Amino acid sequence: MRIFAYKIMTGPLRAGLLAGSILLLTACGITAPRSNEGYADLESLGLFDTDRTFALSIGPTLLKIAAFAVDDDEPGTAAMLRDLDGVRIRIYEIDGDAERVASRAKEMSLHLREDGWQSVMLAQEDGEQVHMLMRSDGDRIKGLTLITTDHEEAVVINLMGHLDPGNFSEVMDALDVDAPDVEVAPL
Repeated sequence: MRIFAYKIMTGPLRAGLLAGSILLLTACGITAPRSNEGYADLESLGLFDTDRTFALSIGPTLLKIAAFAVDDDEPGTAAMLRDLDGVRIRIYEIDGDAERVASRAKEMSLHLREDGWQSVMLAQEDGEQVHMLMRSDGDRIKGLTLITTDHEEAVVINLMGHLDPGNFSEVMDALDVDAPDVEVAPL
């Protein structure tokens, strides 16, 4: 009987169980959800000009665990983590044509604007550029995407969920990032 069960598990049933397990893992909230309204469809910055040195995709399950871990110490940070549905971060080392990578970053920003994202900030100086885009629904921010490039590195960050700009300053303090205080203008 054992031999029969093993033979069944080596055929189509085993392949089906493996495929089902993979499907469950990808839908369980560990990685950032593509179905979220704040998900940015990001293109490549160029396979021949960049080398991806870091990639991270965190979904709602891990973000809720992180919020629980910092809840008492940093209430603003915990609130922001609870409101996030996903975080995607890509860091690239530019080992080819930096101008071509910068051009692709501009194209990426343009495609996001064509897809309904609003440009919030564009800064360019001495070969460096920063694009900040957001997707909103009235007064609610559903997604925030940051694209930065310089001569050596490119960084792309996509935050998904309900983002409250009032929490940004506390989060920057918690991460020990020197940034000016964020004041939310009345609508």
